[in-house]
Amino acid sequence: MKIIVISLFVFGLSACANKNCREVRQEASAQNPSASPVIIDKEKDPMSKTALADRVKVHKADGSQQCAMGKSISVSEMQKQLGLIKVHKAYNKNDGMMRIQVCGTATGNSNVYEIDRKDLAEAIKAGFKEWTVE
Repeated sequence: MKIIVISLFVFGLSACANKNCREVRQEASAQNPSASPVIIDKEKDPMSKTALADRVKVHKADGSQQCAMGKSISVSEMQKQLGLIKVHKAYNKNDGMMRIQVCGTATGNSNVYEIDRKDLAEAIKAGFKEWTVE
């Protein structure tokens, strides 16, 4: 058993002993450019997905209150308020802020939606705010 553990450890240390593993991959792709990934112009390709950098998260409080006094609005129900805005991800999350512990006060839970940055102004008009907690 000790021999197996030692041999795995030695093998792991010598995997990219001569060069950084990233340098080895770059050299291989430079030698064979046809193996490198094809880059498609995002503006011309209608099937390309929106880059994560072109997305923003918006939120609105779900209406839940401490001691289960308020009725919370589900993620799917509130999403209807966004109208035709494309939603990539939707979930309910707490904002992590400290709150006074009194029945009937807000819990800090919000419905969060990941949308395209170009639709941010329209979402704000619908009453949503940009999610900056994370």
